Amino acid sequence: MGQRHSAVALAVALGLALPACRDTGPSARTAQEAKIPVASSIHEFTMTDIDGNDVSLATFKGKVVMVVNVASKCGFTGQYAGLQALYERYKDRGLVILGFPANDFLWQEPGSESEIKQFCTLNYGVTFPMFAKIHVKGRDRHPLYAWLTGERTNPEFGGKITWNFNKFLVGRDGRVVARFGSRAKPESEKVAAAIEKALAAQAPES
Repeated sequence: MGQRHSAVALAVALGLALPACRDTGPSARTAQEAKIPVASSIHEFTMTDIDGNDVSLATFKGKVVMVVNVASKCGFTGQYAGLQALYERYKDRGLVILGFPANDFLWQEPGSESEIKQFCTLNYGVTFPMFAKIHVKGRDRHPLYAWLTGERTNPEFGGKITWNFNKFLVGRDGRVVARFGSRAKPESEKVAAAIEKALAAQAPES
């Protein structure tokens, strides 16, 4: 202890900066939560689509939205077919699916936006909206996913993205009403039941 105190005193006397301790406790987690956007719904976010155009998610007010982080070289990539089938089944009733490519899990989405678009179109006939690549986890995660996964902003369905093809179902009011993991197939009964319930809800007055 004496040597430590002597070292500190010497450093102060010489005007040296002492190394800062890295805070990994509750205060650090609070600071991380503070970076999560303050938003009441997904309608407050603007995203870049796969062709480079800005798209306000307010465009989808009154619709039921499924937000999915996708990848082209994943064991779950075949779910593109199920997602497209869902879209075709329910789009006339108000469902829209938004695909967000992410290269966050074992580099399973290495391609450019044009390559991703071509892959989805040629292999799965995807016609639902696709967006530019983003990060869905870590320090560089996109604000939309910070909001979706935040325990404060989405207490019932928040939590880290576990892998590609996690699915958030968003009601007509822009709030999350259900969440499904990667193993939940888009054509499963539980996914269909949640969509049917969300579609049955009355759209909020604008």
